[in-house]
Amino acid sequence: MSDNGSETGAFLAGFIIGGLVGAAAALIMAPQSGEQTRAQIREKGIELRDRAEDLAEDTRKRAEEAALDARKRAEEIERRAKELYEEQRVKVTSAVEEGKKTALRKKDELFGGGKVEKAEPAA
Repeated sequence: MSDNGSETGAFLAGFIIGGLVGAAAALIMAPQSGEQTRAQIREKGIELRDRAEDLAEDTRKRAEEAALDARKRAEEIERRAKELYEEQRVKVTSAVEEGKKTALRKKDELFGGGKVEKAEPAA
């Protein structure tokens, strides 16, 4: 999730809660019977609970999407790292083999093909 998304979610949560607290305060201050006030507070409480549940569900879905996206990116990075490792392993192996061949050629040039003739024992 980006910082912008979490800021927006925090703003919306604060806005909803603030609105409901203001509505509850207005109901308490309004000139009506206690029974009517309690009924309105109960209704607003149910409305607040429903909104909070919706917000929690939306947040959960966003978190799951972010986790899935992060998992996919991690798998892609892992796959690419394995490819790079294999490419470099092949290059290093090839360079080592080429180095061995060059060393053998140089040895042959310096020592005459690497064959040592046996000296005949003196009689």
